[in-house]
Amino acid sequence: MKTFSQLGATAAVVVALVGLRQFNFADDAAVAPADETQLAVAPQAAVIAQAATTAVPPDDGKLRIICFGAHPDDAEYKNGGTAAKWAKLGHHVKLVSVTNGDIGHWNMAGGALAQRRTAEVKRAGKILGVTTEVLDIHDGELEPTLAYRRKITRLIRNWQADIVIAHRPWDYHPDHRYVGVLVQDAAFMVTVPYFCPDTPTLKRNPIFLYSSDRFQKPYPFQADIAVAVDDVFEQKIDAVSELVSQAYEGGAGGSEERLSRVPPEADTKGRRAWLKARWMRRQSSEATKYREALIRWYGEERGRGFKYAEAFEICEYGRQPNNEELRKLFPFFD
Repeated sequence: MKTFSQLGATAAVVVALVGLRQFNFADDAAVAPADETQLAVAPQAAVIAQAATTAVPPDDGKLRIICFGAHPDDAEYKNGGTAAKWAKLGHHVKLVSVTNGDIGHWNMAGGALAQRRTAEVKRAGKILGVTTEVLDIHDGELEPTLAYRRKITRLIRNWQADIVIAHRPWDYHPDHRYVGVLVQDAAFMVTVPYFCPDTPTLKRNPIFLYSSDRFQKPYPFQADIAVAVDDVFEQKIDAVSELVSQAYEGGAGGSEERLSRVPPEADTKGRRAWLKARWMRRQSSEATKYREALIRWYGEERGRGFKYAEAFEICEYGRQPNNEELRKLFPFFD
């Protein structure tokens, strides 16, 4: 079997015609289909087509950032503000959902949900000014296999990434943890010529970063970098508002009772205000928790004044930047 990049968009048509449940175009490795009684068939082709048509940015000297989230909302939630700031400066940002999110709802599942969540992140991506991609891997079934390591390696190489962001390998959800492991395992392999020789190697290892989390074992998140997102906070709320199945309906943890507490869809202003209040608490908590990092990067006066933030930890397996390089990669601090 050829690689996904070689087959291109034609593969999506073939998958739709033969009615296959799922393909994983990674070094001849096919993933065993899931239980057919649980998941729909045809809508998966749309998810594959989305991945097949993702464009590579031009070689224009701008930064290239790729962010991996486990599900179609994770990268937007954790990195959306910083992604918008990079995009405003003309840098190229790609948000990748490593699974298709097809069980991430309390009241629907399968291909219909995968399609819905792919459409949601595409709309959110347009608001943030970024590229999005959703891989055709079942939600809840991600494993740190060689095939998926190759897939992640190819994505990083094809984007020619300067910065790679992912969950830490100690997050609450197995898909989150394994995204962290897979990206961590790719941190050196992206430079090895005869690993995935069908894609050009990177001349130097990118900087690999972890998104923030609250977990303490084996060690707590360390905020090496904190980015104030006050100036793009409204933009991030607009993007998150598009993730209706998660932000309003509660995803896998939702219920009829929870939904009854959310303003109805017809009440556009009330609905957005409800969501904004939740995110004000969430992002202000990040700013408070990582205040020292904000002060370190922005200075005492400015660092103490910011309300909202996103934070990142440097993974020790990638390139180790000094502060001067970090200021170039995060050109927001001056």
